[in-house]
Amino acid sequence: MFFFDPTYLIFMIPAFILMGITSWYVRHSYTKWSKVRASSGLTGAQAAEKLVSRAIYTSNGASADLRSVRVLGIGGNLTDHYDPRNKTLNLSQGVANVPSVAAIAIAAHELGHALQDAEGYGPLRLRSVLVPMVNIGSNLGWILIMAGLLLRFTELAWLGILVFAGGAVFSLVTLPVEFNASARAKQMLAQSGIIQSDEEMRGVSAVLNAAALTYVAALITAVLQLLYYVFLVGGRRRD
Repeated sequence: MFFFDPTYLIFMIPAFILMGITSWYVRHSYTKWSKVRASSGLTGAQAAEKLVSRAIYTSNGASADLRSVRVLGIGGNLTDHYDPRNKTLNLSQGVANVPSVAAIAIAAHELGHALQDAEGYGPLRLRSVLVPMVNIGSNLGWILIMAGLLLRFTELAWLGILVFAGGAVFSLVTLPVEFNASARAKQMLAQSGIIQSDEEMRGVSAVLNAAALTYVAALITAVLQLLYYVFLVGGRRRD
């Protein structure tokens, strides 16, 4: 049965290996720089509060005011995120309460998303629009594909592939959003003086670059999975 098609592993093993490598690299970078105390002595939450209090930021001719952003603590490990619905920056305890280079880098990255939200950054808006579509498509797509193959209804299977492709599109749109947020984070930290040495900036870059690789790996994984389904449906059609 195609549910246990070994061809799937041919497509996905490279993705599994890549995800494993990037996961290790993220943990390694975070662990290393979470042990390096920031010379400013600020925790992730304190750094975020300082950046928010600077009020106006200018980028590419546009300005943004972050004074409405609230900094909150949440549970979990590396669960940090910015919520545009209520303008809150949610920081995990390991980031909010620790005065490390890694904590400051992560807090600044999430504030980069707050800047994008305040400026109406196009890729961020597009990603927000895609979220409900992807949530539906990730579950519905493979069901349509399998139903189409079982019923020998090729058109239904191709419709499933089209729906499932939304995940790959979402991963693609996510790349500029995350890269841009990291670039904004580095700029904010440099301008504010929170990061005070070249070594600390190297640490910030290492943590943010490692995190960015996870999104690249996610895109490659989504594309390979999509290609597998295209191969599966295309092969059944030839049969």
